[in-house]
Amino acid sequence: MTAPTIEHTTPTRAWSMLALAVAAQAAGTMLVSTPVYLIPLLHLDRGMPLAQAGLLASAPTVGMVLTLVAWGSLADRRGERGVIGGGAALAAVFAFAAALVTDDLVVLGVLLVLGGAASASANSASGRVVVGWFPRHRRGLAMGIRQMSQPLGVAAAAVVVPPLAAQHGIAAPLLVSGAVLAVLAVACGAGIRNPPRAAAAASVPGAGNPYRGSGFLLRIHVVSVLLVIPQFTVATFGMVYLISALDWPELAAGILVGVSQVVGAFGRIAVGALSDRVGSRVRVLRWVAVAAIAVMLVLGVTGALHGAVAGAIALVIAATVTVADNGLAFTSVAEAAGSAWTGKALGIQNTGQFLAASAVGSAVGALITVAGYPLALALVAIAPLAALPLIPRTDVHRA
Repeated sequence: MTAPTIEHTTPTRAWSMLALAVAAQAAGTMLVSTPVYLIPLLHLDRGMPLAQAGLLASAPTVGMVLTLVAWGSLADRRGERGVIGGGAALAAVFAFAAALVTDDLVVLGVLLVLGGAASASANSASGRVVVGWFPRHRRGLAMGIRQMSQPLGVAAAAVVVPPLAAQHGIAAPLLVSGAVLAVLAVACGAGIRNPPRAAAAASVPGAGNPYRGSGFLLRIHVVSVLLVIPQFTVATFGMVYLISALDWPELAAGILVGVSQVVGAFGRIAVGALSDRVGSRVRVLRWVAVAAIAVMLVLGVTGALHGAVAGAIALVIAATVTVADNGLAFTSVAEAAGSAWTGKALGIQNTGQFLAASAVGSAVGALITVAGYPLALALVAIAPLAALPLIPRTDVHRA
């Protein structure tokens, strides 16, 4: 008797493996986000220029950019288990090392680059867990759950980093991130199994380069680069915006940013499930781009009016809307790339996004310094506006 194919059924253990992949990527995101939530301490308390603090906050993202495609290629060849578990272990080592050199900002920046490089393993390989173990009609939902990892990691950093750093210094949140990553490295090594498609990828018909003969993947990559600009603007400067522009207390601002990230995480699931129901990733992606334009303009207007409550509500909405595109784009890329190219294509997808994200810290920080928060936030709406005409009209599916 022939076993049912994974395209029609979802193994029960797939959900547990997805949970481990989400936890590992969330822990890596917490490490990557840690310097972001040190900005108020470095800028407001220690007098570091905002652009310089933003540059340090971008260091882990730079490391991710350098290794995302390599991790994805390794996952295509060797499978997800070793990549996710091994990458988490390496990230833990670099987090512990960074905690020992917090007085030397140059060395700290280098170790944060290495920590980001190691944590990129889960970003590239966890998408293969979704494509390998879940059928097409469940991938939007599953990828939405997988995409929870980033806002959950950011939320954890927003809540944990500021009070820990204020009471115990910069090293404390790095030690916490390292400990969490070490535990998850062991758990992922024990609990994740490579999907059958990883072993069979070479025999899949039409498994050649998916970038040849079609511009679909390239267009999705470019759209994602543009849509990540408002996302990382809100994630990087949301907390310091609340404190500096809207006079929120630091603890309350951290809690609100954490809550906004959790709301955004569930928003990703809802948008992914909607794409399953609609039967199209790109159609829903277009709706999200329109919403991103509107919400960044509203955020700029509320900031200009100096409304502490209205500005906070707008920030929560912005944090929810600007992350909603990620799962849709990742699912589109994975489905269009096919099994043999999933890891590499997702690595390229992540690389483009994080290249843009690594520039957001210093570029938008400098823009805020020159133009102020309201105008700078409104100008960021240009990015999703430019993305709209580039979104493909129809989806592409590959074996």
